[in-house]
Amino acid sequence: MQNVFDKKSFRPTLNYSRPTSVNISFTIYAVLGVNEKSQILTTFLWLRLFWYHEFLTWTPEKCGSVEKISLPVEDIWTPDIIVYEFIDEDKSQRTPFVYVNHTGRVRYDRMLRVVSSCNLGIFNFPFDVQNCSLTFGSYMHTVRDVRLGLALPVEQILQNSLQYLETSGEWELLRIEGGPDILKFGIDEWDIITFWVVIRRRPILYVVNLLIPSAFLMLIDILSFFLPPHSTDRASFKMTLLLGYTVFLLIMNDLLPSTANGTPLIEHKEFSPPVLELLPPEALCPGAERQLALISQNLRMVREMLESRNQLRAQEEEWVQVGYILDSLLYRLYLIFLGSYAIIIISVWCVWYNI
Repeated sequence: MQNVFDKKSFRPTLNYSRPTSVNISFTIYAVLGVNEKSQILTTFLWLRLFWYHEFLTWTPEKCGSVEKISLPVEDIWTPDIIVYEFIDEDKSQRTPFVYVNHTGRVRYDRMLRVVSSCNLGIFNFPFDVQNCSLTFGSYMHTVRDVRLGLALPVEQILQNSLQYLETSGEWELLRIEGGPDILKFGIDEWDIITFWVVIRRRPILYVVNLLIPSAFLMLIDILSFFLPPHSTDRASFKMTLLLGYTVFLLIMNDLLPSTANGTPLIEHKEFSPPVLELLPPEALCPGAERQLALISQNLRMVREMLESRNQLRAQEEEWVQVGYILDSLLYRLYLIFLGSYAIIIISVWCVWYNI
């Protein structure tokens, strides 16, 4: 036995021209998190490896009917099986022992916290389904040294994962697909097994906290179109609604509260006509012609100002009519947009529930 331990650096085979077969199975114990911004999936797996150690065989009858023993994992050769999508350090607890059968079959169970890269799509958020790959393979040994296979059918791996899945948070495991493949790089080839883990987001949290309040705010916005367009109350109501919706979006995006600067009020100043002082009759004197000319000039200015005010009123009425037309047009466009948005959301919902 000591001779076997001394040769732990060498692949345990009697014929080096024959590769060592390693069978893989795993169970998804927890879906710890999905980071859409960093495109990262974090899962916790129970990984199980099987291979044959051709130097660790014995006859149970000659060894007290012992058919299986446990050995320290540091004392024997283990395959360098990794997850190719790994992008962070494995911080899970190491398993100190392996089981060895009298036929030389070794079983190595280990816990694996996998932080893997995944191409996440959020187009259908919060009704999105993510499809992430987990590729198992040897880092150094090519197909001449290590061949990979499945210890369990993929369907059984899925059933075990659904049975033992403890922590999934907002994500639900739908299915697991995959199979063996060959990775070619230059003249070398590696045996790999790629699994596709399909998970679906549970949207109830976002429906209650995002969609329903958004629909309520949109309904209030639609009702605000029935206020008179020239009313100052409508502008204040619209600005308050827009501010409330902005704050709501900031809260839902997990951003820190920020101080919103209010829109300054535009003050309309009304200019009054100049005050005219009529001269008393006693003022009619040899210089009366000049005073009459001044009065005539002031009257002309008053008339021009009144005509300008009338023109402004006419323009205001025209702009009010334009405002009514634009308001009606925007109202109809807004209804079309909201209707399309509602149809899309309902369609995505139906597809999400496979209706």
